[in-house]
Parts: sequence; structure tokens; C-alpha cells
Amino acid sequence: MTAQLIDGNALAKTIRAEVAGRTAALKARSIQPALSIILVGEDPASQVYTKHKVNDSTETGLQATLERYPADMSEADLLARIHALNDDPAVHGILVQLPLPKHMDSQKVIETISPAKDVDGFHIHSAGALMTGAPGFWPCTPYGCMKMLESIGCKLRGKHAVVIGRSNIVGKPMAMMLLAQSATVTICHSATGDLKAMTLQADVIVAAVGKRNVLTADMVKPGAVVIDVGMNRNDEGKLCGDVDFEGVREVAGWITPVPGGVGPMTRAMLLVNTLEAAERATA
Repeated sequence: MTAQLIDGNALAKTIRAEVAGRTAALKARSIQPALSIILVGEDPASQVYTKHKVNDSTETGLQATLERYPADMSEADLLARIHALNDDPAVHGILVQLPLPKHMDSQKVIETISPAKDVDGFHIHSAGALMTGAPGFWPCTPYGCMKMLESIGCKLRGKHAVVIGRSNIVGKPMAMMLLAQSATVTICHSATGDLKAMTLQADVIVAAVGKRNVLTADMVKPGAVVIDVGMNRNDEGKLCGDVDFEGVREVAGWITPVPGGVGPMTRAMLLVNTLEAAERATA
């Protein structure tokens, strides 16, 4: 068995086209959906990510503004800027690119963003909405993973899903989304005792640890769906995920590649959240 690929690039392209159509409908009503992205510091990866986000937005007709600030910007100044964007009716979504410089409290910064403009889905109100089913914004990476499962017709009811990674950004929201679809969910991490015994029971495995080869072929049940959220570099410096792709693809039924899997879907769901923020604000 060789796993079928879940092509994140192709699916993201389809979603961007849908966003473009809905954006055009808003613009026909003289409403310009707008996203403000804040980048503090010179983190190389963050500079690449924010560039992609601006380009994706422009492609779909969304207005994206990238604000760059030096690494020594004070937390008070950043919070003041967020408050100003909260009060600006022309701005529908606010994203503060993480990580922030060490002298800033990331959670405090995130909680300063208005829940109505929290298009990254990290605010505590967004987390509460996810748990209760109330309207809110889903975090973009797990949202993208769910869209990928949906795209292959994966029925989650009664299935066992294992999420390797407990972070508030991916692990916990991913588990909540899977539970909402009536899956049985086990949350693990890279140091879980006998992780292999857990993953061998899983119909769906989501690897989101940030550690190379955390999931190998002998840990996967034949036919399982494997979603690789990891972003790492191999010995040659090439981008790779958390999954031993070449080995696991010979066992799994479906698998996401890195690059070209979850990454473009994360950015696509940011566009969806921004568009929905504009639609709600102008309904």
C-alpha cells in the first residue's frame, strides 16, 4: 500500500477561489475586507510567513497591511497599537505574528485583540466558542487540518484519533474539533510512555510536536490517515515534518506532505476567518 497524498496546495487554491468570490460580493457593496498583520522583530521565518500571508490576501482581493516594528518595541506600545486597530471599523482582522520578543507576554498581547477581530483564533473567547459551539474563530492550523480530512471524505464519527502535541495553538484545539465530530481522541506528546501503542490504535494521527521522525512506519495502523503539522529541517537543510514520510507513506492510507500540506491550508483558513470577520461586522 502506498498512501494517497492530501494536496494542501491544491485544496488551498480552491479555498482561495471561494474567498475571492465572497470578497467580490462584499466589495460590490462597497465593503473592503481588511487584515492588519503586525510583525515585531526580525525573525527570518516570521518574515517569510507574513510575506506569504500578504500575498495570499492580495490574490483573493482582501486588503492586507503588514506593520513592521523593531524588536525593542515596548509591550505598552504594541498594546496601544492593537487597541487602535480594535477601534478602527475599516479593519476586520488582526494578526500578531508569533513568536514575539522575549520581553513581551504573548498571551497578554493576544488577549488584547478584540475577539471579533481575532482571525488567528488564539483569544480565550475563541477557545471558549470552540468548546461550546458558539460563533467564534477556529485556530487556522487545526481548522485547515479539519478541511483536509473533510476533503478526502474522512468520516470521524466513532473513529479513534491520536493528536501528538498538546499546545494551545494546535494540539488542544485540534482535539476539540475532532471531538465535535464524535471521534474518540487521545492527546499525547513526544515523551508519552509507549506512544507506539497509542498510535497503532488510531484511524487518524495528527503529528504536531516539532520533532523530526516522531512518527515512523511501525507506529501506524495500515490505512490510517496521517496529518503532519511539523515544520523542521533535515540534515540537508530541506524542509520536513514530524513524520518519517517515506516510511509512513507505505503504510498509511492518506498522508500530507511537507511542504505542500498543512502550511498552505493554515494560510487559507486565515483568509476564511478574515472574510467571515468582515461579513459578521457588516451583516
